[in-house]
Amino acid sequence: MERRLFERLVRKALDTIPEDIAAHMDNVDVVVEDWPTQSQLAVNEIHDGEYLLGLYEGVPLTSRHEYGNVLPDKITIFQRSIEAVCQTNDEVVMEVRNTVVHEIAHHFGIDDDRLDELGV
Repeated sequence: MERRLFERLVRKALDTIPEDIAAHMDNVDVVVEDWPTQSQLAVNEIHDGEYLLGLYEGVPLTSRHEYGNVLPDKITIFQRSIEAVCQTNDEVVMEVRNTVVHEIAHHFGIDDDRLDELGV
């Protein structure tokens, strides 16, 4: 898929976030990269045959105390990783949305265990 189309999918996914939630996203940048770096894979304990689809890097809202003058948090959506786990364009669309929501949840301080409980 062309990068421009994939980035449009990410923007559409962001647009589906309810306004009352999106309004609380503070100091966060969302970017698209092809693949995660070796360092990102290692830190997140991603092994051969596994894919890292998205990554939140920053200080969750629930952990911000005396917070200021810092670089934005970063949500990275990995295009080639998502394409590797999807068979169709419709699956890519759904996975992009799921990944965006998952990483935004991390920005709000929701960990993977809780997301699993919620089915996200």
